[in-house]
Amino acid sequence: MHVAADIEGWDAIAEHRAGTAGDLATAHWLADTVRAAGVEPRLDMFPFRRRVLGECAVEVDGRRAEGVPLFDGGLTDEAGVTCPLTRLGGAGQGIAVTTSSPGGTSTALSTARNSTYRAVVAGSEPPEGVPGFTLLNAPAYGRPFGPPVLQVATDEVEWLDAAAEAGAVARLVAHATIEDTEACNVLTRIPGRNPQAPPLVIMTPRSSWWTSTAERGGGIAVWLACIRHFANKPGRCDVLFTANTGHELGHVGLEYYMARHPRLAKGACAWIHLGANFAAADCHHAGRRLAAGVRYQASPDLFAMGLETLEAFGILPDTIVPTDVRPGGEAQNVFDAGGSYVSLLGKNPWFHHPDDRWPNTVDLEKTETICRAVLHIARTLADA
Repeated sequence: MHVAADIEGWDAIAEHRAGTAGDLATAHWLADTVRAAGVEPRLDMFPFRRRVLGECAVEVDGRRAEGVPLFDGGLTDEAGVTCPLTRLGGAGQGIAVTTSSPGGTSTALSTARNSTYRAVVAGSEPPEGVPGFTLLNAPAYGRPFGPPVLQVATDEVEWLDAAAEAGAVARLVAHATIEDTEACNVLTRIPGRNPQAPPLVIMTPRSSWWTSTAERGGGIAVWLACIRHFANKPGRCDVLFTANTGHELGHVGLEYYMARHPRLAKGACAWIHLGANFAAADCHHAGRRLAAGVRYQASPDLFAMGLETLEAFGILPDTIVPTDVRPGGEAQNVFDAGGSYVSLLGKNPWFHHPDDRWPNTVDLEKTETICRAVLHIARTLADA
């Protein structure tokens, strides 16, 4: 299997955020890897509005914390906002200080974003992960709202909270320019024995905030493994492959793909979604074991088959999403459109963290086992 080499290839490109030079480098690397498997890829370009960050920081009495603004929140001009810090729930015209977690929805941050605060500082506080500089996704990237929210690292929270308690005056800058550019999905198609049969779609996100190796590398490696398999042993139906950019920015790449192929949501025999984090390893931090895990999601018609296959390969998901619950990741888009899907995600102690890098964060043995299980699921669906 090529799993380790594929994950190393992903990790060799340090930046994967949508619309960046690293994102384009990733697209070309993926295309070259697909071509080496004997299949011709296509880069499907589409218009994209990119945020290019300028100065982004908060400063109080000469102490400064660099940050990254929420990509679906407001921005400041180059001068920024200067006014007192306040704890959340305090004076509604200041700069509120709160926390955020990349693994879930923060009620406090949501309240702050729908308030009259002039700006918000959100310190990273992953409750079951490694402290550091973790960022939130931007599901409303195309429809930004609320005041500027500056995300800062975990170790900035204590002194900012103390400054807010004292009502200290702060200057917050969250400045960015908007550039019109292009982004792309990486596509290929492997014909089946019966071109009239409804196709199988195998998709994975291919963008993220950082290098994000355990977060994204597993999906990339399994996606490539499926291409290599069907290149040598075509199924009954066509198999369509798409690696989509813009996961962290409202799934913009998949939205574009589905808009270009409006009949595919229900017209495909199934979608296989290779989502985030199922390659992650457990972590020991500050005397605690932070467990990774596997999350399984599927539509009612495919639920039993997918789960039974995983269990037959010794993969026992620690989280199983009920079929009537809207799933996470890009499987949401298929669910919303009424399509059939099997979806794998997981839990990662380094979720959205810059230190999510090969080989420390990856459980290679688990990932290779999942790869074999997904290949079995894909063969079953492609030959149905």
